[in-house]
Amino acid sequence: MASETIKKHPYHMVNPSHWPAVGTLAALIMAFGGVWYMKEGPIYLFLAGVALLVYTSWGWWRDVVAESRNGVDHTNVVRKGLRMGMVFFIASEVMFFFAFFWAFFHSSMPMLSLVAQEVWPPKGIVPLHTWSLPFLNTLILLSSGVTVTYAHHKLLAGNHKATAKGLLATIILGLTFTGLQAYEYAEATFKFTDGIYSSTFYLATGFHGFHVIVGTCFLMVCWFRARAEHFTPEAHVGFEAAAWYWHFVDVVWLFLFTVVYWWGGSGYVAG
Repeated sequence: MASETIKKHPYHMVNPSHWPAVGTLAALIMAFGGVWYMKEGPIYLFLAGVALLVYTSWGWWRDVVAESRNGVDHTNVVRKGLRMGMVFFIASEVMFFFAFFWAFFHSSMPMLSLVAQEVWPPKGIVPLHTWSLPFLNTLILLSSGVTVTYAHHKLLAGNHKATAKGLLATIILGLTFTGLQAYEYAEATFKFTDGIYSSTFYLATGFHGFHVIVGTCFLMVCWFRARAEHFTPEAHVGFEAAAWYWHFVDVVWLFLFTVVYWWGGSGYVAG
């Protein structure tokens, strides 16, 4: 009987966990709280959902980190599966952003829609200057791609201190990008409700900003783990996933900068 309990396969049979249920509850509370707040209600319910979601993330990550370090669960086969899962997740994110780009093109190009605007940007919209804050943010985000790649190379070389420094630099650049994005929104002359240009602009850039925040949190977790020397040159799937996600965020921004900021604002004529 004892031999039947010995693991005879390379797969990770995950133990029952309460975190999916708690995370679902957190998302539900956030949804109700958000709707209530938009209907002139207090924001407390939404913030309670956010707090529960943060707690869920911390607990779930803690359990996954423990599984990755016990020397049993995360075999080579499991790590390969985790990498493929991240690849498929990023592919789904590509489709997510494709919808926003399509909405932008659909509204701005007459050959794609009979209801496209005759002038783009529409009259009354003063687009943001391409070569000011948007270009600066492009340089910042591209630089962060360099620093996270530097951190990865140092990790492969077994240099944990340099890895942590590279991650910290990436985190600082990510936070700087987010701050400048918020400042850009505050300085914009158009609001979300000012027409199709405004709504597609804020949806595309806003969701990208949300992904930057998520990626920054992801890198923060990796920074703490790098400082604790959790990663090895042979096993660092968590770091790889964070780096891939961050590079994906970089690439999406290049498309946003080119399509939404540069091309999307090139037809503006000052009145």
